[in-house]
Amino acid sequence: MISNTKQQKVAVGLSGGVDSSIAAYLLKEQGYDVVGVHMQCWDYNDAACTGEQDRADAVKIATQLNIPFLTLNFEKEYRENVISYFYNEYRSGRTPNPDVVCNREIKFGLFYDWAMSQGFDFIATGHYARVKHSPAQLFKGVDSSKDQSYFLYQVPLQKLEKVLFPLGEMYKEDVRKLATNIGLPTANKADSVGICFIGEVNIKDFLRAEIPFNFGPVTNISGEVIGEHDGIAFYTIGQRHGFRVSKYHGLPLYVIGKDASTNTLVVGYSEQGKCTNFSVQSTVWHSNVVLPLECSVRIRHLGEVYSCTLSGTPSNVNVELHKGIHGIAPGQSAVFYLDNLVMGGGIIH
Repeated sequence: MISNTKQQKVAVGLSGGVDSSIAAYLLKEQGYDVVGVHMQCWDYNDAACTGEQDRADAVKIATQLNIPFLTLNFEKEYRENVISYFYNEYRSGRTPNPDVVCNREIKFGLFYDWAMSQGFDFIATGHYARVKHSPAQLFKGVDSSKDQSYFLYQVPLQKLEKVLFPLGEMYKEDVRKLATNIGLPTANKADSVGICFIGEVNIKDFLRAEIPFNFGPVTNISGEVIGEHDGIAFYTIGQRHGFRVSKYHGLPLYVIGKDASTNTLVVGYSEQGKCTNFSVQSTVWHSNVVLPLECSVRIRHLGEVYSCTLSGTPSNVNVELHKGIHGIAPGQSAVFYLDNLVMGGGIIH
C-alpha cells in the first residue's frame, strides 16, 4: 500500500472475476479514489468468449462498490499485438506464451498509458504478485498456488512504480471468503482459464482457424520415420499425444524436437527428452545482472522452480540446470528468481 492515499486516483482493471472485484474493494477501503475499467479485447459474440457475462459482472461490482465504471475497447490492438504474435510463433514451430505479451502490450501497455494520460496516479489489477516501490521491485505472490509473477517479467520497472497489486499478500481462499462476507456476486465465480481475454479454447482448433494442416514425418532420435503428424505448429515439446506412430514402442513417446525447415517431429522416451542446458534471448532484466549467477528458473506458469546457473551475457544467457527436466520449449518464457524476487527473464531459444 502507498501512504498518503487521499485523493490518489486508481484505475482498476475490472475483469468481472472475484480477484479484480476484491482488488477494487480493498483499494476503496484503503481510501483511494477508485474507477473500475473493463477491457474488451475479443469479439463478445464468439461462442468461446465469456466476455459479455464478464462485463455484466463487472458492472454489478462497480454498482455495488459505488465506483465509476467504463469500458475500453482494445480488440484491434489485441489482435495485432497479441494474437498475431501467437499465430506467427506457432507457424515457426515455437510455443509462445500469449499471456506474457498480453500483460506487456494490453494491461500494462495500452491500459497503463490510457490511465496515465487521464491523470490517474496508479493502475491496479487482481494479479497474485507483489511490487515494492521506490525503487520498484517485483516479487512472487505469497500464494504459491496462484503466483502470477511469471506473466509480469516483461513489465518495465518504471511502470511498476505506478502499479498496485492488492492481492499480492493474500491467499485465494481468503479472497473468496472476503468476497462472500461482503456479499459480492462474484464470490464463487470460477477462475478464468485459457487464453488471456478469450477464455478456454482448444488450442489445436484455435490454431486451425489460421493455420492449415501440414502433414509430415514423425521420427525417432535416430532419424527413422515411425509415423505422421498434422503439422509442427500443432505440437509442443513434451507433448505426449496427437501424433500417429506405425508400430507399438512399449513405453510412452513424447515430442522431444521439431524441425520447421523439414516439417519433422522428433519423438522419444521420457529419459530422451530430458534437458539440462538451454539458451535464453530477448531478455528483460529488473536489475543490473552480473553473470555467472546462481539463481532459480521457471519455464512455465506455476511450473516447478529449478535451481540453475546462468552464464554468457545478459542479452544471450546460457542456463545450466542442476537436474534434467522435460518440456523446455523454444518460444516459451524462462523467468529467473532470487528467492521470491523476479530478476528478469527472456524467451527460450
